[in-house]
Amino acid sequence: QVQLVESGGGLVQAGDSLRLSCAASGRTFSNLNMGWFRQAPGKEREFVSAIARSGGVMPYADSVKGRFTISRDNAKNTVYLQMTSLKPEDTAVYYCAAGALGPLTLASMYGMPRAYEYWGQGTQVTVSS
Repeated sequence: QVQLVESGGGLVQAGDSLRLSCAASGRTFSNLNMGWFRQAPGKEREFVSAIARSGGVMPYADSVKGRFTISRDNAKNTVYLQMTSLKPEDTAVYYCAAGALGPLTLASMYGMPRAYEYWGQGTQVTVSS
């Protein structure tokens, strides 16, 4: 089992930055692919970003490309999502996810929730205009 705990969410103004963190425990972190998803009220959960256990970064969602950056620190068992130039449409609950797919499978599935077996409880990000 893997436990994931997100932190760093909050209320910010448009144009501000936030850094989300997700601390993992229960399994060797360096063996896990990590992803960030988000869900806005009344909408389906959508992919934001993912980073493979190798450290390779998967393509970002178009909506966040150029503004968000994912990274991981295996020594701290933590994955980060640096968010800049935030927009009101970024308002959502952000979820951290972890999985153990092999690299070839991950390459085709990284944007799908079912590519990840473990999920955090989420952290709220609210961007005011």
